[in-house]
Amino acid sequence: MTNPQKSTQLPVCYHPTLVVLVDDDTAFLESAAFQLSTFQPVVTFDDVHKAAAWLKNWFANEQKSAPPLRVSHDDLTFSLERRTVQLEVDHIFRQIHDIRRFLQPAVVIVDYEMPQMDGLTFCESLRDLPCKTILLTGTATELVAVRGFNEGLIDRYVRKGSDGSLPTLEADLAQLQKEYFIEQTYTMYDLLRRHSYAFLSDPAVARAVEGIMQQYQLVEYYLYPNPSGLLMLARDGKAHLMVIETEAGLLTHVEAAEAYDAPEALIQGLQNLELVPFFWPGAGMYTPACVEWIDYCVKATPIEGKETYYYGLFEMPKHLLPQNITNHFSFIRAFDSDPDQMLGLR
Repeated sequence: MTNPQKSTQLPVCYHPTLVVLVDDDTAFLESAAFQLSTFQPVVTFDDVHKAAAWLKNWFANEQKSAPPLRVSHDDLTFSLERRTVQLEVDHIFRQIHDIRRFLQPAVVIVDYEMPQMDGLTFCESLRDLPCKTILLTGTATELVAVRGFNEGLIDRYVRKGSDGSLPTLEADLAQLQKEYFIEQTYTMYDLLRRHSYAFLSDPAVARAVEGIMQQYQLVEYYLYPNPSGLLMLARDGKAHLMVIETEAGLLTHVEAAEAYDAPEALIQGLQNLELVPFFWPGAGMYTPACVEWIDYCVKATPIEGKETYYYGLFEMPKHLLPQNITNHFSFIRAFDSDPDQMLGLR
């Protein structure tokens, strides 16, 4: 279950995922899958053993393909402060190549009353997997669900067929998908936040990101290395870069701009914390190649959190992105046409 402190953090990445629905009632499976959002792919199982086998196999294969994460240290001092993250942050946003990212079974919804195995026992069999679980209960089984919740076997429970159960289920799905990514990336996050990504641990930044995602109808984001920020994608793959700076970072930009005799208006804007730059021709910093400097700057929007951050939202130049982005629209079309083939179920 998620640590309450972690629930306010910003995951290293976030994108739409798959929901797994397990129930011996095939009519209910069809109805529930149909009622969930058009953009929420669902895989259904009426056999708990097949469901458990598929989930375990999926996560086993995923772990084999996960990028290595190593920590190195100074061989002479073994200083914790001198440890470095041996992980290319580029790998995080290059997931946009891989359609399998949308197949992650982040949340499993399971009925309690099933003949092969009750839902709580099924969740016990998944205890070592990172997926989040929602137990569907009847009135008579709510006390069982509370016990499962308290023992850490389930993350939520919803009364099956009750008024308002669908909105409750959709709200729980959204929250648990976020918690899934927080827990999946926590080791990576804990290392990254000690370097140039302290904003990951600031709840104020997390709230700002959520607001931007809603305002611009963005559905996924990934940590971006240079400049530090988040690469954000809409469902059709249109990309924005949320550049996140500190006062110290903006003053570093001032020094670089002064070294190249940049226009005074640019220097003043940076000194006054009024501009956030994205000087992509100069690998992030001002150079004479950025003579039309206004094209590379936007108004700074402050975020008052544990410290003050300043962000700017830019349309991402296409030539800076990896080729062949797999967007969520194209995934939905492929999934709808042949889900079993994509899921390896035949």
